[in-house]
Amino acid sequence: MPRYEFTEGSSSKFWEITLEGTTLTKRWGRIGTDGQEKTEDFESKVEAKKAYAAQVKEKEKKGYALVAGSADGGGAAVVSATDPALEAAILAAPDDVKGYLAYAAWLKGKGDPRAELIQLQHDTLEASAASATLMRKRAAKYIAEHADSLLGDELTEAIAGEALKLEWHLGFIREAHLGQVDFDSNEDIPDLLGVLLAHPSARFLRSLTIGMACFDGENEYHDTLKALGKAKPLTTLRHLFIGDFEYPDDTEISWTHVGDLQPLYGVFPGLRELRVRGGEIELGKIDLPELRAFTVETGGLPLKAVKSIVKAHWPKLEALEIWFGSENYGAGGGVKDLQPLLDGEGVPNLRKLGLRNAEFTDALCAVLPNAKVVARLQELDLSMGMMTDEGAEALASNAKAFQHLKTLDVSNNFLTQAGQKRVATAAPSVVRGNQREPYDEDSRYVAVGE
Repeated sequence: MPRYEFTEGSSSKFWEITLEGTTLTKRWGRIGTDGQEKTEDFESKVEAKKAYAAQVKEKEKKGYALVAGSADGGGAAVVSATDPALEAAILAAPDDVKGYLAYAAWLKGKGDPRAELIQLQHDTLEASAASATLMRKRAAKYIAEHADSLLGDELTEAIAGEALKLEWHLGFIREAHLGQVDFDSNEDIPDLLGVLLAHPSARFLRSLTIGMACFDGENEYHDTLKALGKAKPLTTLRHLFIGDFEYPDDTEISWTHVGDLQPLYGVFPGLRELRVRGGEIELGKIDLPELRAFTVETGGLPLKAVKSIVKAHWPKLEALEIWFGSENYGAGGGVKDLQPLLDGEGVPNLRKLGLRNAEFTDALCAVLPNAKVVARLQELDLSMGMMTDEGAEALASNAKAFQHLKTLDVSNNFLTQAGQKRVATAAPSVVRGNQREPYDEDSRYVAVGE
């Protein structure tokens, strides 16, 4: 247990604190006595660590000094030197190395090891290809040697257990991937996520990928989304992927429960790419003015989510990919519900459109030739659905509407050889392979349902 003492004038006091899980234990009193003891319990490790760091900082402000040789009882409660003005400069121009170098100079004066890491990684960027490889190894070694101050115990342990993988850039975590590895994993992903997002090293995080939240039972992200929604707004995050798992090897898509994503939009206002994989997806009122690409991969997209997509505020969106799925697994909606999107409403910059894994692909083929949004597109993807030769004929008969496309993808549907040959005339480049054969006329199905 770390021990702090304060001796001045007639005062001769001690204060001790330790953190175990979600419990803080403190003992204080006059030096030479046993003093008093008190414990505090918190709802999460993240809240406990914050309380630990705050209380230590408060005591240090009052003049208490850590007794040499006393053990660190706070584990991963890392306290790093910060300068709001220098951080603001980086946030304003996150790709400008000058801001990081200015921060490094300031951190060096504080004795913070991050200063040397920033300089080392900057030198790596400036080095030749041959030298850069060696310097990257030096940086990795430096991070490992200073893991206590750069990461803390919990993140370091998660890396050792492969539940957390990080990419660093100019002294800070640039990309993070976290998730359970296999059925033997016991990592608490929501708690680990909370620790990561609150950590000083993740101040300028650009990319976040979340894999399996749980192998034991059904894979659900409700608590993970709560951790994201409670995070301090992070304007630097550009890429977010929820549901990085292999199906059906890790789990089925329908066994994965995503939950409500709406609280995330205000926390990560600078998102450029959002990708979600799983079932039971709630999108709410989408307001992502900087988003360029949105992908939802599911075996059953509910009607409510379809309506969220067509009403979304994302004026800069360039790529939209929707997997609709099977009605048996909760899919709802159809061509009529997509009409605002087909009319091009709210997506003036859309260039890639994927209407995939749909039971109503033939119905889409009938209306797409007259859809206003098609004229803006460079790529149109109708794969993985239930298209038949009837849909292929509708596209080919209206080939003039698709001649500007760079790619038209109708693969993994139910086209016969004749249907594939016919649809090949619909656009200059048509992807039409990997077709499925139904057992009978009533046994067609989307590529991904369960």
